Amino acid sequence: MSLRLQGVRKSYPEFTIQLDLQARGGELLTLLGPSGCGKTTSLRLVAGFLRPEAGRILIGGKSVEGEPPHRRRIGIVFQDYALFPNLSVLDNVCFGPAVQGWDRARARARGRELLAMVHLPGYERRRVHTLSGGERQRVALARALAPRPRLLLLDEPLSALDARLRRSLRQEIQAVQRELQVTTVYVTHDQEEALAISDRIAVMRAGRVEQIGSPEEVYRRPASLFVAGFIGQANLIPGTVREVRGGRSVSVETAVGQFRSVTSGDGESAPPPGSQRVLMFRPEAVQWKSRLPAGNRIQGRVLRCEFLGAQAQAEVDAGGLRLTVVLPEGARAAPGSEISFRVDPERCHLLPAEGS
Repeated sequence: MSLRLQGVRKSYPEFTIQLDLQARGGELLTLLGPSGCGKTTSLRLVAGFLRPEAGRILIGGKSVEGEPPHRRRIGIVFQDYALFPNLSVLDNVCFGPAVQGWDRARARARGRELLAMVHLPGYERRRVHTLSGGERQRVALARALAPRPRLLLLDEPLSALDARLRRSLRQEIQAVQRELQVTTVYVTHDQEEALAISDRIAVMRAGRVEQIGSPEEVYRRPASLFVAGFIGQANLIPGTVREVRGGRSVSVETAVGQFRSVTSGDGESAPPPGSQRVLMFRPEAVQWKSRLPAGNRIQGRVLRCEFLGAQAQAEVDAGGLRLTVVLPEGARAAPGSEISFRVDPERCHLLPAEGS
């Protein structure tokens, strides 16, 4: 069951939400962005808790703007769980089917099925106040899925949990979503969470979608400086395009030397000579072997080095620019020491300069 937002607009004093996006049938689409960018408001518009000033919201190709929330057949998991404390776990899960008129036996069978799916068998008679945060979130997920919704909305569902439990639960949410093939819109400000769980990510800023694509696309080929900086760590070097070869190989002059960037070729056009661009590369895009092709080399002074368990990272001053690079396995770099490395042209990406 697909979801489509066409020209949906909602105005606030701070900014105006303007949305054109689609969640394909059975996929998990994440709305990712900083606090206050309109992610939760977007969910509330889809759910029917807010009315748009313009535009259309279609579920399965049918417009739902005139329908109240309870008729849209949408399951919602709130940030604070919103469970009923006076009901047992099973009665919480069965609440939606009961409201929709399911007979008791069918509703309770569905509830037990979902509790087993979220790894809470035997919890049917437990009270909500006796559950941990992670258990409550599982119950909230089962309750949202119980009436077989056409669409599932999750609003920062893991934000109240500790880091280890968040990693475990996001895997469970993804597994349940994949098994049931329910179209899901997931809201988070956590970039790691979004990259791990999503089929596609819509990166939002000030009420608008800056880029939508697979986790690999938005990480490796961000569409703007904002996306590059918000998702992961990005090294950004301003420069001027000097030459374009074969439509894909672009030479850029920067304050730390000349670099070559190879565009993806997948509908990505090379910028014209003389244009201003920002060269972006991720910390892991560097190469350290001594025998490497010429060009794309940077020399700098180590400012600090961090050991992060699986890898070590160094912050480097190169001509006044601060760059972050992943060191070779087992390597260390003392502050004040000089290091030299090469940036892989295939992993260099050119972005429009801000305002260009």
